[in-house]
Amino acid sequence: MKCPLVAMAILLSATPVFAADGRGVSGVSVALFLLVIAVTLAITYWAARRTRSASDYYTAGGQISGFQNGLAIAGDAMSAGALLGLTALVFSSGFDGLVYAVGYTTGLPIVVFLMAGKMRKLGKFTFIDVVCSRLAGTPIRVFSAFASLVIVLFYLVAQMVGAGQLIQVLFGIDYAYAIMLVGALMILYVAFGGMMATTWVQIVKAVLMISACLLMCVLVMQTVGFSFSRLLAGAVGVHPAAAKILEPTSLPKDPLSGFSLGIALMLGTAGLPHVLMRFFTVPDARAARSSVLWATLIMNSFYAMIFIIGFGALYILRQSPTFFDGKGVLLGGGNTAALHLAYALGGDPFFGFLSAVAFATILAVVAGLTISGASAVSHDIYGSLFGKGESTEKTEMNIMKVSVVVLGVLAVVLGLLFKGQNIAYMISLAFSISCSSTFPVLILAIYWANLTARGAVWGGSAGLVSSVALTIMGPSVWVKVFGFAAPLFTIDPPAIITVPLAFIVCVAVSLLDGSKASVAQVRIS
Repeated sequence: MKCPLVAMAILLSATPVFAADGRGVSGVSVALFLLVIAVTLAITYWAARRTRSASDYYTAGGQISGFQNGLAIAGDAMSAGALLGLTALVFSSGFDGLVYAVGYTTGLPIVVFLMAGKMRKLGKFTFIDVVCSRLAGTPIRVFSAFASLVIVLFYLVAQMVGAGQLIQVLFGIDYAYAIMLVGALMILYVAFGGMMATTWVQIVKAVLMISACLLMCVLVMQTVGFSFSRLLAGAVGVHPAAAKILEPTSLPKDPLSGFSLGIALMLGTAGLPHVLMRFFTVPDARAARSSVLWATLIMNSFYAMIFIIGFGALYILRQSPTFFDGKGVLLGGGNTAALHLAYALGGDPFFGFLSAVAFATILAVVAGLTISGASAVSHDIYGSLFGKGESTEKTEMNIMKVSVVVLGVLAVVLGLLFKGQNIAYMISLAFSISCSSTFPVLILAIYWANLTARGAVWGGSAGLVSSVALTIMGPSVWVKVFGFAAPLFTIDPPAIITVPLAFIVCVAVSLLDGSKASVAQVRIS
């Protein structure tokens, strides 16, 4: 772990210390950034020394308490991507940006009541273990692992874009170099860690993130005399859309996309591999349920503060032209609104602290994502298929490390392609794919005894392929990434189509399937 610490110090000290707006960043800001990163890496080093087996690496040995795991789950959700992306949405669109925050918080109760306890009873390392404990055969494991990798990549790209823009603003280096720096650090970070390290770092990050957001909220409210009405009135007064920012404007224009977004955000959480993997870090089903209840309480507090931070950024930053370029665009891109607000409220010290917390949080989130994706390769594909269940822990760990490098390189390439996209929106695409592929298979595997392996593979694949294809043909990729004039498919995200399709195909193929050997083998009480 000394290597990442030294690498971080050398890379940052060798970088020009100028923010994207041209102002010099003080030594205090950089020192705070380095301090927070060093502390979290030291925690990772401490935890990594206690990681001795595959169980420790994948699930922290199942020794994390419900409250601790709740903080870790909240740390995953309260990522810098959520802070930067949601603040940017409120900054640009007002009320419309809060729809994402509401959607993110409604998914966890679904997990609590429908899945958490039952998954903990069946699973060992990953949610794929749960599906395969009920459905036998190689195809279902291959599908589940592939679906996990696709979801992880989409979610990972959102975090990479946020990290690249953050480093670009903090140190003024080119976005491409910034995102390559993030990718290199991510690979080092994960190679020295595991789920034990990731969990404890997430706990620390959750506390730091809540503290930073709470302080920002207090400072914002102080500028308006602790009056919500004055804050909203000020935001309305400086925004070009005036009072329309307090109304849901995009949903009435495209209700199908709005309803589809709601489906994706509410059901997507229940299919995210890196969130589901956390249910195996606790000792029993009761702790699994407890952890999600704690996570829900903490996350609700965080997303409530986004309301104040977003409108605060809108009100305060738009009064100062120094935060905008000649075209009226926020310096560093729209995703940097929260960082500029921190500078406006607390100068370099607060700017450096929030940047450090945000960047460290991104590293922890991508660590969890990478572990989830790499475990799908090492444990679910290699260990269970190519190793025929006889691969050694050492071999699996070596495959895991190679997978980490490959995922890191892919994340950098995709991060460069998706430059400029809103982070919160990109995360919603991962949610859309999740609720269309892994969620239907998992929920039916747990609750429907007539589900067959063939039905699960066909249904899950239909949801996965259709969600990816329609997402590519939609406005977010076809127009904004590929540059075409109009999308081939207008509903964005496509969950309103792909989720029912996945369920229908799962049920239809299972009912028509004559192979009794493929029927779910285990029943859950």
